[in-house]
Amino acid sequence: MYAIIEHGGHQYRAEEQGTLRLPKMAAEPGAKVVFDKVLALSAENFAVGTPHLAGAEVRGTVLEQGRGPKIRIFKYKRKKHYKRQSGHRQEYTAVRVDQIVAGAPVAKG
Repeated sequence: MYAIIEHGGHQYRAEEQGTLRLPKMAAEPGAKVVFDKVLALSAENFAVGTPHLAGAEVRGTVLEQGRGPKIRIFKYKRKKHYKRQSGHRQEYTAVRVDQIVAGAPVAKG
């Protein structure tokens, strides 16, 4: 069973007992989180919301807050002795998916 959820303007595939790496959330490690914007759900049959499924939700636990790998940005102009270098590390929140709740009965299709 898996669900497609929307969080932070992006879509993620959530499977039970799987982990998600989401953009930074204001939650401490060990906190429970609920995602109620479920776009699609695959159980016995597949259901797609318009745009969300009513009553469906994904429940999870925050595992850690972290920072991703460093991305190097390098600007360069040839023959002009111009170089600029900077870096960026994106912050993320790792979430373990504990349960996927289907909510309302899903029509076969």
